[in-house]
Amino acid sequence: MKQAFKVGLWLIVTVMFVGIPATPLYAEDGLQTLRQTSKAFTSVAQKAIPAVVSVYVERTVEVRNPYGYGSPFEDEFFQRFFGPRFQRPSEKQVQRGQGSGFIISPDGYILTNNHVAGQSDKIMVMLNDGREFEAKLIGADPKSDVALIKVDAESLPVIELGDSDTLEIGEWVIAVGNPFRLAQTVTVGVVSAKGRAVGILEDAEGYEDFIQTDAAINPGNSGGPLLNLDGKAVGMNTAIYSQSGGYMGIGFAIPINMAKFIKEQLVDSGKVERGYLGVGPNRFGLTPELAREFGLENNHGALIASVLPGSPAEKAGLRPEDVVLEFDGKEVRDWNSFRNAVGMTRPGTTVNLLVWRDGKKMTVKVKIGALEDAPQVAVTETRLGIQVQELDERMAREFGYKPGSGVLVAEVEANSSASEAGIQPGMLILSVNRKPVSTVKEFNDAISKASDKVLLRIQTEYYTQYVLLPMK
Repeated sequence: MKQAFKVGLWLIVTVMFVGIPATPLYAEDGLQTLRQTSKAFTSVAQKAIPAVVSVYVERTVEVRNPYGYGSPFEDEFFQRFFGPRFQRPSEKQVQRGQGSGFIISPDGYILTNNHVAGQSDKIMVMLNDGREFEAKLIGADPKSDVALIKVDAESLPVIELGDSDTLEIGEWVIAVGNPFRLAQTVTVGVVSAKGRAVGILEDAEGYEDFIQTDAAINPGNSGGPLLNLDGKAVGMNTAIYSQSGGYMGIGFAIPINMAKFIKEQLVDSGKVERGYLGVGPNRFGLTPELAREFGLENNHGALIASVLPGSPAEKAGLRPEDVVLEFDGKEVRDWNSFRNAVGMTRPGTTVNLLVWRDGKKMTVKVKIGALEDAPQVAVTETRLGIQVQELDERMAREFGYKPGSGVLVAEVEANSSASEAGIQPGMLILSVNRKPVSTVKEFNDAISKASDKVLLRIQTEYYTQYVLLPMK
């Protein structure tokens, strides 16, 4: 009996002295991992902060209303007595703004956003060490929201540019910037998604391929770097999704590879040249139903719905119903990624497209054209509810019009003022408010100068008429 007691006691003691220390040991391992992660964040921050700058801008704008809020009532008062065309005299006012940027070369080149510095009359840059410089705008690109500025300095700290193509969802990232004028703010999060197109740059017909992150980004962070754990910039913080104006867990950054493409051209020439192919997308993309109809395993790819006559695509032999699966060896996820790939290719470059056609894969070699040489087509005037495009020689022959005599109506929105007035696709708009228009740009310029109504001179196959449309 005594012997049995001794055995039992030994077992209990063994558990007490062998089992219990295991829990603190595991906890210590976890703490050690967290300490190493924390040191990684600290190391990146210490390295990056000296190269992150505050960007202060000024721009002069004309305003018709120097009295601030409430003055629309005054305008209504004056219009009631002086007529609807009355406009108060404009005054010039100076607007001031603030954002972030990061130094990418020791001699003072700085990346920031176009919406921070692109339209500015004066740009001031403050470094982390307190020095201030007036910066020169080297160039800006509204279509990507990238701007390049430069200060006259030497031996500046820099942030190395990484490779955004290698980023993975769930990877740690660090945002550095100056939100709400709180300089050198560091926040940490992960890559939440890639390849986001959210319509931020719609007005500029922009190229969107945003990195989505939950690293806190707020007003003032725009233009600051998004860094990986190696301290390299993998993105440029640009926008947030917010219903309050502040951080709600969703921020967007321009991939650094896109920013590098823009930066290199701005340094070389001060402007950006983009690639052009001359194909049109299917309105609703490559749906799962269409993918099955074409015999594809999934709906990854870009479905070509139209090929413009004389375009690089036509010369290469691309056809409607072709589905582009790869662009020069890289997977094409959807139309947006395909458009971005084309746009980020220098004109004159020859690339290979992996295409799905008639149930088989094939390679099509195509020489990319220049976007600036492409005809302007399919531009929508939402206030009238119509979509117009330029009249090339082929369409002129098809519709029986004289080339260059106007812009062709491509689409008309249902229940729009244009639809109610009887305007239909295929009609030719000869003039806007008695001013002849022969290009999409001339049409848009004329519409932008209109106030409450617009007078269109329209030609059909059988007659010419004037139509007066109200503006929305």
